[in-house]
Amino acid sequence: MAYQHKLAEKLTILNERGRGVLIRMKHIKTICTDPQLRPSFLSEKPMESAVKYINKKFPNLDPRGNVQNLSIIQKQKTEILMSLTGYYQSFIDVMEFRDHVYELLNTIDACQCFFNITVNFGFTKNYLDLIVTYTSVILMLSRIDEKKVLIGMYNCAHEMSNGTSDPSYPRLGQMILEYDHPWKKLMEEFGPHTKAVTEAVLSLQLVYPRRNLAAEQWRMAQLLSLLSVTANMLTPVSCDTIPCEYLSMETMERWIIMGFLLCHSSLSTNPNSQELWKMALRSGLYITLIRDEMLNIHKVTEDIFDGIKGYNKRIADIKECREYAIANCGAFHKEKRHFLRNAIKELTKVLEDEPGLLGPKALYVFMALAFSRDEVLWLMRHSENVPKTKTPEDYVDPQLAELLFYMERLKTLLIQYNSVLQRYHLLYLAQFDALVLNDTIQNMNVCPEEESILMTSFVSSLSTLSIKQVENGEEFDLRALRLDWLRLQAYTSVAKAPLQLKDFPDLAKIMNMIEFHTKMMDGVEALLRETSDLSTLCFYSRVYEKMFAQGCEDVTMQRYLIAFPVVCSHFSQCTHQMCPEEVVVIERKSLSLCAGFLEEISNLAGSVILEICAEQCNLDDQLLPKHCAHTISTARNKKQKKQAPKKGEVQREKPGTESLRKDRAIATNMDKLHVALSELCSTFSYWNHFTVWGHIIIPAEFLISQLETRLSKIIVRMANYNKATQEIARPSDLLAGIKAYTSSLYVMSKYMNIDITRLVKNVLLQQTQPLDSHGEQTITTLYTSWYLEGLLRQASSAVIVHCPIMHCFVSQPNENEASFKAEEYSDVSELQALAGLIGPYGLKFMTENLMWHITSQVTELKKLTTENMDILVQMRANFDKPEVMANLQNKLQASENVLKRMTIIGVILSFRTMTQATLGDVLHKHCPYLMGPIECLRDLISPDTDIKVTLGVFELASSAGLACDIDPALVSAIASMRADGSSVDEEYKLSCLLFVYIAVSLPILALDANSYYSRDYGGHHNNIHCLATAINQLSAAMFTVLNKNIEQHLKEFLLVASSTLLQLGQNVEKVESKNRDAIYLLLHMIVEESPFLSQDMLESCFPYVLMRNAYREVYKASVVTLG
Repeated sequence: MAYQHKLAEKLTILNERGRGVLIRMKHIKTICTDPQLRPSFLSEKPMESAVKYINKKFPNLDPRGNVQNLSIIQKQKTEILMSLTGYYQSFIDVMEFRDHVYELLNTIDACQCFFNITVNFGFTKNYLDLIVTYTSVILMLSRIDEKKVLIGMYNCAHEMSNGTSDPSYPRLGQMILEYDHPWKKLMEEFGPHTKAVTEAVLSLQLVYPRRNLAAEQWRMAQLLSLLSVTANMLTPVSCDTIPCEYLSMETMERWIIMGFLLCHSSLSTNPNSQELWKMALRSGLYITLIRDEMLNIHKVTEDIFDGIKGYNKRIADIKECREYAIANCGAFHKEKRHFLRNAIKELTKVLEDEPGLLGPKALYVFMALAFSRDEVLWLMRHSENVPKTKTPEDYVDPQLAELLFYMERLKTLLIQYNSVLQRYHLLYLAQFDALVLNDTIQNMNVCPEEESILMTSFVSSLSTLSIKQVENGEEFDLRALRLDWLRLQAYTSVAKAPLQLKDFPDLAKIMNMIEFHTKMMDGVEALLRETSDLSTLCFYSRVYEKMFAQGCEDVTMQRYLIAFPVVCSHFSQCTHQMCPEEVVVIERKSLSLCAGFLEEISNLAGSVILEICAEQCNLDDQLLPKHCAHTISTARNKKQKKQAPKKGEVQREKPGTESLRKDRAIATNMDKLHVALSELCSTFSYWNHFTVWGHIIIPAEFLISQLETRLSKIIVRMANYNKATQEIARPSDLLAGIKAYTSSLYVMSKYMNIDITRLVKNVLLQQTQPLDSHGEQTITTLYTSWYLEGLLRQASSAVIVHCPIMHCFVSQPNENEASFKAEEYSDVSELQALAGLIGPYGLKFMTENLMWHITSQVTELKKLTTENMDILVQMRANFDKPEVMANLQNKLQASENVLKRMTIIGVILSFRTMTQATLGDVLHKHCPYLMGPIECLRDLISPDTDIKVTLGVFELASSAGLACDIDPALVSAIASMRADGSSVDEEYKLSCLLFVYIAVSLPILALDANSYYSRDYGGHHNNIHCLATAINQLSAAMFTVLNKNIEQHLKEFLLVASSTLLQLGQNVEKVESKNRDAIYLLLHMIVEESPFLSQDMLESCFPYVLMRNAYREVYKASVVTLG
């Protein structure tokens, strides 16, 4: 008879179904209480009358009658049906689930089944789970305030659409009314089942009191310790009630409290029931229905018993238990967590060192996980609703991170060494369990056929197991054996069964042990979910984040903080296939929590390492050459026995004094920072990666991302750029600071496996772009802006002079105090530092900005040329006729403007030449093997090479900092200037006349008092020597664009310029000829810098004697000036 009822199968299926229905009820409640998610029909203004009517008349609604309140439903019936079908079907599921539970419970009562958690564990557990699940479903249903509206509105829309109400509506409506007072109805329903429920719950008195011990008793018994008796370290852990050892405490408390609420009569008649009930009431204040839905056990029990006659004593017991729980349970569970932290830590350390012990001591691991899980969830439940107590700190645990961490470490060990578990327990099953089971079966005097077949199959299944299966990596699946054992429990727990399991406790003991051992073969992950699932924390996110924040503040807990994001990987276990709608929401929440925790940990670690870097940067700064003057001066004064500094003066400490200490026990700030860094880096080292909802999370990447962002901001901040005052840090100082930061960052690699090189490369590479990955300005932008606006603008007005000899710009003496010295920002070392900072990409960006300024000047020059075109055409034709040239010279306008603009172009191009040269130096140092081939390729270019090939090679060479005959950047800039309507011939004519314009304007420079040549600078004080660079590079670019012969046009320029300058020599007026010799030098500079002109060409049109005399005169003047 028992075989036909299939009690085991029905219990298993209904429990799973009940969990799905319960989650759906929770989901509906969540949606209906959220204004943004609830169905719009519940909150729309026109629907208010219909909602009120349905609530009032439910379930007796008449949609076909002339009810005006329901007319709005008629208009939106299609939308209402589509929107509310899911809700209505969920309530139908509740009704069907109730029907099946009724039927099964009545069948179990009819069979007079025997329940004892220590004997038929699986059967009893499934029975009690079904009762609690069913009760929770009904309670959740009663907590949905909108259930009547949802059901009634759906049925009205259904009847309006189909002409008849839904067939299930009458029963469903009646069920909703019956459960308006759920506990009253539930107690009526379970009245006939009192005997079975009470027997099942009372069997917990053999387990629950033993499990509900204080931490001190655990400590005295040395619970979970592998080192307490070293002689027994290899002895397998075994007991009569293995499944009960890791059974959840909260599950047992739910069974006890709900069981005695539903079947409360035994509380008055059975002292054991009363004692068990009181013990559960004293253990806490809340139990869980589902997720964060809780039951205030004392309040609910008191309210129920208050309406029952003769229960005054029970109400007094409840009040006494509540007072006891409020006064003691906080400290009680706090001590338990403290014990478990140390016990689980010891267990983890031993098993990490000797993973082979996982075989014999596997039960200890699952017990430790289950105990810890119970305490964590208890804390979360009660932290959310802290009672009024004198010790609220008992409900806060800043050291929770350590407990979570070692729980996760134990889980990792079990998964990592799964083969150890399999190998050990396979031998245990095949060579011990199978033999003991066979002996037990042989000693049984009664064994019906069905039971005999099952038990024989157990022995044969275990006996066939072979160690080769583990060695070959075969997958084990022993679920059938475990299900058969559940069936056997059901068959042998029926009153009239020929074989009564309660008469054969040894069989139950060995089979329960075998069930655990088989789970070690194929069900470790399932058992881990059963004993250590913390997915409920997803719904206590506020408390969970609070605990994390407290852990962050405790330095000793920082190494365990990684446990918080790792626990987020559990959250996918809280979903159910019956409620797929919530998967996306929970996934998003899980990932958000995980990312938030990792970002905060990264923020802490980033703050510490960057503080170390800043401190180290300050120390390195003290060693820079710029600070040595004070030290030298002090040493010199001491040697010359000069007067010591006054008492008021602060003595500057020498670099290195911070390392001197009299006592090593005294911790400096750097010591504390390194300790904090080692703790935080440890937390990143434990998990290289973990998975949350299918997303692979790499904790170190969060730290790298955090450091990238903050380091970029620090580098920009170190530049100290002030746009208003045009102040900025010297490139060499910034480079030294970055090197100090970089070397300090490498300290992290001693503590954790992190690619600091990639981090630094990413940050510095971003700094070579105008904007970083966050759209913020970089040092490339800052230095480009400063050199253009700060240095070159002043050089254009001759406040700063280009100094070819020293390869830098020099500030001239000025009445107004200069904000900076140009030579400190533009000498070779500074520009090399700049090239090292912003690299080829940064210099390319700077070049683009320089070219923009050049093209704007060229545009103005072309306009001036166009205005004077007729005169320039005549001058070009008559440059060798002094009289004609003199007349035309008087008619020529804006010559000074032309030379001024050309000088500006020359200054810009001179600066570009300097930056290119320093870039070449830096690249020669960093990648000499790359530079060699580029140089060879450039040198292979000849005048006969195709211009496109030439420009391509020159662009490559220029990007590497090599000097080229033609500047490809300038060529590109000039080419982009060409107007759409202009022809090539017009552009060519304009370009030729522009250089004639420049050539015939050169004599005017002699009138400028600042046009004198300085031997120390190797140039003129008004930067006109930069005209040589401008003329050479601009002519090469312009005539390359026009595809004309550069050399031919430069010769023409040289002829016109020589002719006009020779005419200058014929002028006897001292005013005009004062700086004549300095101007002559320009011709020599032009030829010397040009790759297309030679000294022979110069001598053919300008006497060498004049050039020699000019050099002698300017150098003589320099000697006189210096003398």
